[in-house]
Amino acid sequence: MIVFRNTDLDVPFAWENDRQPAGRWHADGHGPAQYASSTPSAAWAEFLRHHGIVDPADLPGIERAMWALEIPDDEPTASPRLRAAELTGDESTYAACQVEAARLRARGTTRIIAPSAAVLPGTSSGWRTDGGLRPAPPRDEDTIVLFGPRPTVVGWFAAAPGHPEEELLSRTRRL
Repeated sequence: MIVFRNTDLDVPFAWENDRQPAGRWHADGHGPAQYASSTPSAAWAEFLRHHGIVDPADLPGIERAMWALEIPDDEPTASPRLRAAELTGDESTYAACQVEAARLRARGTTRIIAPSAAVLPGTSSGWRTDGGLRPAPPRDEDTIVLFGPRPTVVGWFAAAPGHPEEELLSRTRRL
C-alpha cells in the first residue's frame, strides 16, 4: 500500500522514538506513531488544519517534503469505533481517540485506518484528464497510523519542497 506524509524539509519521514508530541491517535510517551494519509491532498489538508491555515495568501510560504511511503499490506489493522464527531473533532476529542487507539493496540493492532479529520466528506479528490484536467469523483480519504518504529518502510520524495494547492482550503475542515 502506498500512503503519503509531509514533513519539514530537514527531517526524515518517520519518528524513531517516543519523544514525539502527542497526537490524535497517541498520547505522550506512547509513540512513535507514524501518521500518513491515503492521498497527497489529505496529507496536505491535515497539515493545513493542524496549523490553522485558512488564508490563500499563506500558502506560498509553505515549503515541506511530501513523501510516498510503501507500507506492508499484511499487518494487523483495525478501524476505530468512535462517533464521527470524535473521529473528526478538534483537540478536545483527542483523549477519546487515544483511549480507543490504546484499546486496539492492546489487542495486537499495529495499524489503524480512520477517516481523515481534515478533509470534508463528499468533496472531489484528485484529478483526471478528459479534455483537460477535471476533478475526479469524490472518494473517502483516510488517515493511516502505524504504531512503533518502522525501519523497513521505504519512502520516496514526491516533492521537496512542495506546497498545497489553494483549492484544498475549501475542502479542509477547520480545527
